[in-house]
Order: sequence, then structure tokens, then C-alpha cells
Amino acid sequence: MSRIRGPFYSVVAVALLTACGPNSTTSDVATSNARGTLIQNPPLRIASLDAAGFTAQLNATPTGQGLLELTGTPACGVDFYYVQYWTVGGANETATASGALMVPTGTGAQCSGARPIVLYAHGTTADKTYNIANITNSSNTEGALIAAMFAAQGYIVVAPNYAGYDTSSLPYHPFLNGEQQSKDMTDALTAARTALPQTFAATTTDNGQLFITGYSEGGYVAMATHKALQAAGKTVTASAPMSGPYVLAAFFDAVFYGDVNIGSTEFTPLITTSYQKAYGNIYATPTDLYEPQYATGIETLLPSTTPIDTLFENGLLPETALFSSTTPVTANPTLNAILAIPKNPIFALGFGASNLLINDYRVSYVLDAIAHPDGAAPVPMPGVPLAATPQNTLRIAAKLNDMRTWVPHAPVLLCGGDMDPTVYFALNTGTMEAFWAAAGLPAEAVTVVDVNGTITAHDPFAAVKEGFQATEAQILASEGQVAAVESYHTTVLPFCAAAARGFFSQF
Repeated sequence: MSRIRGPFYSVVAVALLTACGPNSTTSDVATSNARGTLIQNPPLRIASLDAAGFTAQLNATPTGQGLLELTGTPACGVDFYYVQYWTVGGANETATASGALMVPTGTGAQCSGARPIVLYAHGTTADKTYNIANITNSSNTEGALIAAMFAAQGYIVVAPNYAGYDTSSLPYHPFLNGEQQSKDMTDALTAARTALPQTFAATTTDNGQLFITGYSEGGYVAMATHKALQAAGKTVTASAPMSGPYVLAAFFDAVFYGDVNIGSTEFTPLITTSYQKAYGNIYATPTDLYEPQYATGIETLLPSTTPIDTLFENGLLPETALFSSTTPVTANPTLNAILAIPKNPIFALGFGASNLLINDYRVSYVLDAIAHPDGAAPVPMPGVPLAATPQNTLRIAAKLNDMRTWVPHAPVLLCGGDMDPTVYFALNTGTMEAFWAAAGLPAEAVTVVDVNGTITAHDPFAAVKEGFQATEAQILASEGQVAAVESYHTTVLPFCAAAARGFFSQF
């Protein structure tokens, strides 16, 4: 669920460093803290670049040329605005948040006038200072990619940082809290729509079409937002959640059964803190879950102003060991087999000394999963239903935030890669597809793209698959299997983003 990193994308952010500096007109400051209220109007313009300059800089490097093959030559310039707005936290407490408004500019027909909006949700980051609007920051690779993929092709882009990041007043992040994160997204959208007529590109307007997409954590957030807007009777033209953990209850169960995903020691504190703040019942004290060496300060550890690698180096989190390599031995052979270190070497990385979660908690969680099984994991049942009556409070919270509670009315594309070691494609995307089919949703209403899948005759996503598979082969050949596995989840993003744009272009 981590955000993107790596040389494939860094060229975009570096190219945008030459964009013009901040400028804005005099702003009014809001006196209301109602949800969706824009705090400063007009918002600060952080940077502006034209299409020709952007194209020239990308063409100057082989990596940039490869990116252009994926995104297409920029048709528009882009103005980048920093928006701040009022929203709520996981317990419905009033909070501020911030994000980006990217407005296409230029003389091309698709660069001004009435344009569609892409509402984008970013992937997980441990960096508390993260600001997707700051395109002059060379580490903002996800913001740069989205600018090239959508804004430079004529889409207005709204991309929140999420509550708990950047200048947000909320002291934690409501991670994978579907109700809160969908409110955050819709509040950002409301604020951006207020700001749009006051920007330097005021002739670029909202045409009423709304597309929702996001990656990893953002894939989950995108689906939760589509669900919430549909429930509120609001227009969603189409959505494209990408590589998201949609079936949280089954995903959590799979991890506790031993299928430990890469990044689990980063995600777990974010999850437990989020649900503890929202529901107040995940634990009485963090030592109910966490080993004593990690329990103190765990609620304020992430997101952090300290790099995640430094947290690992300083012993504040284990890098991979979610569970103990000294697994419990009980009188129940079936339970012992579940708790044993898995033979799969990727899952086995989740076990070790100096582990994060205590054995007693894992045992109690698994016993509840056995007594009250989820219908998608470990063995799929007809209709892949949620567990009926889980008793473990973390499982109850996961069920509350699981996406198996709705059926979309607007078209949906689900994109990911079936070898993903961070967010399991078959368990999450496959289960949502099966759940919707069982609920009677016509097959043509959902498009599923596996970038690692077989390329068929007349495949509309052939170029996306070919590009991803060639990139993976190159990483494998040049950096080895470990690097290919570790980077797989992040490598999928630009190719799924290209698939999402192609999907949106139909409407």
C-alpha cells in the first residue's frame, strides 16, 4: 500500500522543478469550519508549466521518453494549486486537511472550457509532511505522474493529502477508515470546486463528469468514495480503483493466518491507531497487541517526520517481522499448523525475532477467525460473504470497513497485478468481482485488468500489459529477483493509471 518510488518516475518530478515559482492573488480566509469549506480562497499557485516545456524535458532522457510512451505527449500545460479545507477525523472530530488542485491550461481544445474532474487518492506514505501538491519537491513522484497522466491531458485533478498529513490539524491518520476517508475525499472535491473559478485558469470549468481513481490505500479510498457518493445520490461517471485492499476482513485474516504481506510492519500501526481512534475498543493498552519494546509511543509513531528506514534502524519498528519466529504450540494440531511459519519465502519474511505483535494476540485473533470464518479467506465460499458475527474487535472493525457492502451503479475498472506481494490481487480484486457477480451485477459493468495477465487478441489493454511485463523483465534482469519482488507493487501504478485513463476516455 506504499506510495511509488524509483527511477522510472523521478524524471517527471525533476522535470517539473523548472516550473515557475509560487504566486497568487490576495486570498480571503474562511471563518467557517464546516466540512468542505476552502480555508484560503483563491488557493496558492505553487507552480505552472506549459506543455511544450514539459515535453522537451521528458524527451531529454531515455527514461522520460519511456514515460511519454505511456502517458502520451502533454497536450496541456498545468497549474498546480495548494488547497486547504475543513473535514473531520475518524471520530467525526473537526479537522483541517490539504491537497492539490491541478488545472489544465493552454490553447488546445481539451485544455480549457468545461473539463472533467479526476478525484485521485494516493498510496500509503509514512511521511507526515507529504504534500502531493508540491510538485517542486523531487520526491513527489506520485503527484508528478498523475499530473503527466491526467492533468496534462485535459483533466482537472483533485488529490487530497488526507487528514493527518502535511499541515492537517489531526494528530493521526484515519488509515483504511472508509467512512472518514470518503468524507475527506468529498470535502476536498467540494473545496476544489469552490476554488476553481478563482484560479488563474478561470476559463477552465467543471463539466459535471466525475471520475474517481487511486492506488493501493488510494484504491481502497477510491472505492469507498464511489460507494459514499452513490449512497448520497451524487453523480459518479466511472471509477477505477487500483491495487486496493478492498476486502479488509479477509485480507486481515489471511495475514494473521500467515500470508504476511510486504510492508505489514508499517501498515499495522497505522491500522490499529486508526481504528482505536475511531472506535476506542481495539485494545485497552497497546501492550495487548504489541511487544513491550514497540508499544510505547506506537499510537504517535506513524505517520512520522522521521524516514521509515530510520525508524527501522533505530529499533522503533521491525523491518519485516510482524510475528514471532517462535510460534506458539497449543493442544490443537490444526491451530498449530496455521500458526507455523509458512513455506512461502515471501510470507516467511513476516516472521522473526524482535517481532511487532505478541503471540497471544495472534492466537486469539486466529481462534476467532476459525470460529467465525470470513467467506473469502482462507477458503472462498459461494458469494464470498463477510463473517457473520466476529468477536475480535480488530476483525469487527475490518468488517465495518470492508467493501463487500455495496454494488456500483456506475462503470468500474479494477486494475492490479496478480503477483503483488503487498496487496493480494486475487484476494482483493478477485473477491470484489465475485461478490458483485453474486449480487447480480452484470459482468460488463466491471472491467478487470491484470497487468501481469495474458495478452489476448483485440485486448484493449495489450499495451499496458506489454509495458508492465517488459519493465518487470528489465528489473529482474538488471537488479535480480529480490528487487523485482520488492518493487512489484509500486511498478504497477503507472500502467494501471494508463489503463484508468483509457477507461475514462470512453465516457
